[in-house]
Amino acid sequence: MGRKKARDNAFKCLYQLGFDFDLKLENVLKHSYEENISTEEEKEYISELLRGIIINIDAIDEEILKNLKDWSIDRIAKIDLAILRLAIYEIKYIENIPVKVSVNEAVELAKMYGNDTSANFVNGLLAKVIL
Repeated sequence: MGRKKARDNAFKCLYQLGFDFDLKLENVLKHSYEENISTEEEKEYISELLRGIIINIDAIDEEILKNLKDWSIDRIAKIDLAILRLAIYEIKYIENIPVKVSVNEAVELAKMYGNDTSANFVNGLLAKVIL
């Protein structure tokens, strides 16, 4: 399963951090590793994603904002926001993942965890980001 599973776990960690930025990343990662049987490769990818997103959060959020029409970050559902941050980080900062894969995986996460409109919202915003 590899990156798909790692991406799912990274999304869950990112979502958790989105509610409580006082949480320490190491604690969230440790909890994720304990709850999910992750290979070393998956653990490395989860850690890489989360650290990269945190370091680049301002640029990622700016990318989201410039592609929103008459919306603010606060209006985005927390699940959708976590998915968008994850996908945009992969698209903009990780060269060895095809853009199509990042978008498809984001849409799948939105279908699995979001509401009825999440998949369309995520797909539409990411389509603007990749243009």
